[in-house]
Amino acid sequence: MSEMRLFNINGQRLYLNAEERDKFLTAAADLPPEKRAFAEFLHFTGCRISEALEVVPERIEVSQARITIRSLKKRRDDIYRTIPVPPAFADSLERTFSIKARQARPRQRQARLWPWHRHYGWEIITGIMKAAGIPPGPHRCPKGLRHGYGIAAITAGVPLNILQHLMGHADLSTTAIYANAMGQEQAEIVARMWN
Repeated sequence: MSEMRLFNINGQRLYLNAEERDKFLTAAADLPPEKRAFAEFLHFTGCRISEALEVVPERIEVSQARITIRSLKKRRDDIYRTIPVPPAFADSLERTFSIKARQARPRQRQARLWPWHRHYGWEIITGIMKAAGIPPGPHRCPKGLRHGYGIAAITAGVPLNILQHLMGHADLSTTAIYANAMGQEQAEIVARMWN
């Protein structure tokens, strides 16, 4: 059984719901381009902060709207996953970081997009959540954004095996927690039976 949960021992939600994810993106839009791109990167990929901070231009396919991320929770350094992102977001990364130009320069191909420390990235994300008016609680953190990605994927009908790959989970039972979504998300999933 997986140790990962969507609710803490007090029954508090550990993920951002759809409305909070929208508010997060709206608040991020007011930031400088590099910080906005970082927030949107986490939102659209569901990756961990440390995985985002490691991304280099070489791993971004702007025209294909795909990003390859090294899975850092694995016990090996050579496990990667490719995540499709909205084309508009891939174009935004190109505008912000000149990805294609950097890919053409050997030294810049491997230069991190965000040369920050993990704690600074955490502060950016939690600051956006506060500015967005997301109420305090265990869900108002970067992991809440990651869990929100999983819930959004299940609600949209992404099969568990594909979501497992997208999130970089080693075990399908870890991914399966998102199928146990509660509240409005569960109602949307069940409502599909009648549509």
